[in-house]
Amino acid sequence: MPKQWKQYSGIWTSTQQAQAVAAETWTGLSFYELYAWGSGSSGRTGLNTTVNTSSPTQVGSLTTWAQVSARSSSSIAIKADGTLWAWGAGTVGQLGNDSGINVSSPIQVGSLTNWSQVSMWGHCVAIKTDGTLWSWGSSQFGQLGHNNAISRSSPVQVGALTTWSQASAGSGHTAAVKTDGTLWTWGNAASGRLGDNNLVARSSPIQIGALTNWIQVSCGSIHTTAVKTDGTMWSWGANGNGQLGLNISYLINRSSPVQIGALTTWAQVSGGFVENGAIKTDGTMWSWGSSQFGQLGHNDTVDRSSPVQVGALTTWSQVSTSGSHMAAIKTDGTLWTWGNNGAGQLGQNLPTITDRSSPVQVGALTTWYQVSAGNASTAAIDQSFT
Repeated sequence: MPKQWKQYSGIWTSTQQAQAVAAETWTGLSFYELYAWGSGSSGRTGLNTTVNTSSPTQVGSLTTWAQVSARSSSSIAIKADGTLWAWGAGTVGQLGNDSGINVSSPIQVGSLTNWSQVSMWGHCVAIKTDGTLWSWGSSQFGQLGHNNAISRSSPVQVGALTTWSQASAGSGHTAAVKTDGTLWTWGNAASGRLGDNNLVARSSPIQIGALTNWIQVSCGSIHTTAVKTDGTMWSWGANGNGQLGLNISYLINRSSPVQIGALTTWAQVSGGFVENGAIKTDGTMWSWGSSQFGQLGHNDTVDRSSPVQVGALTTWSQVSTSGSHMAAIKTDGTLWTWGNNGAGQLGQNLPTITDRSSPVQVGALTTWYQVSAGNASTAAIDQSFT
C-alpha cells in the first residue's frame, strides 16, 4: 500500500486516492499495476480472454491505475490521469462505450480526464473531480437517476449539481453522499432498500431524512449500509440472510435506516449480495449475513445476523465483498481472500473446488493497495516501488 496510507485509520476518498497515485507516479517513486483473476466469462478479467485464471495476472502493461470496481460481470477503473476504462459484459450498455457488446480488455470510456470515483453493478455511477454525478447502463428501475427508465450506453449527467462526493451502485438501486453530508438514493425500492420508508421506485435522487453527517454508503444487492461521521453504522432493505446486521428475524426487512449496534468506531463498510464486510478504526474486520461458501471468514458456513469479528487481528485496512467471496488488504500491504473459489476468484492457484472459510494470503507481495471483489472474479491494484 502507498506509504502515506498506512498511518491513516479513516476512509480515503477516491479523489485522495487518485491524487496520491498521480503524485507518486509523477515523481517516479512507484508504479500502480492492475491485476485480475477468476472467471473470464464475458471478458470480465480484462486479460483479453474468456478463460478462467486462478492467480493474479497483470492486465496489460500500464502502471498508472488508481482505482478499480469489479462487483459484477464487468469491471471499470480510473487511471491516475483521470481517464475512465471498462471491460467485460456490455449487454446493457454498462461499459459506457455506446454499444452493447462484451469487451475482454480495457477500453476507454469517452475522452475526459476528470473522473475521480466509480462504482459498478449492472449499471455504473461515477463522480468527476468537479463534483458532478454521471450514470449509464441498465435503468429498468430508474437506477440511473435520470427521471426515467431509459437505459444508457454512455455516461449521462444526473441533474446539474456539483456537490456529489461518493456513490455506490447496487442491483437495481443507487445511493450517494453529497459534500454537505446528506444521503440520497434512487432506483428499485423493493424490500425497502432505498431507505425512504416506502416501497415506491424512484427514478431520480431523493434525500433520506434530513441528517448531514453521512460519510460513506455501500449498496448490496437488495440492501444498503452506510457509515456516519460519528462512526456509527446503519442499514436498511432486505434481511433474508441477516445482512442488515440488526440481530432480528430474517423475515423482517427495514425501509429506513436503523443503527447496527451502538458502536461509534466503524470506518468502512462493503455490501455484497446478501453479506457485508466492515473495518473499524482499530483495524479489526467484521462480517455478517450469508456464509454459504464461508465468505464471512469465520471458519464455518453459518450465517450471522449481527457483526462478528473475523479473527483477532488489528491490521486490516480495506475489505471488499461480492456475492460469494471477500477480499481484503492489511496495513502491511498483503492481500487476503476467502469464500467461493468456483472460478479461481480467490487467486490462490487452487483447484476450483477448494473454497476457503477463513482468510488466506494471496501470494507473497506486500504492495497491494486496493482490491475489488466481483462476480466470480477479483481485481486489485498493486503498488510496486521503483
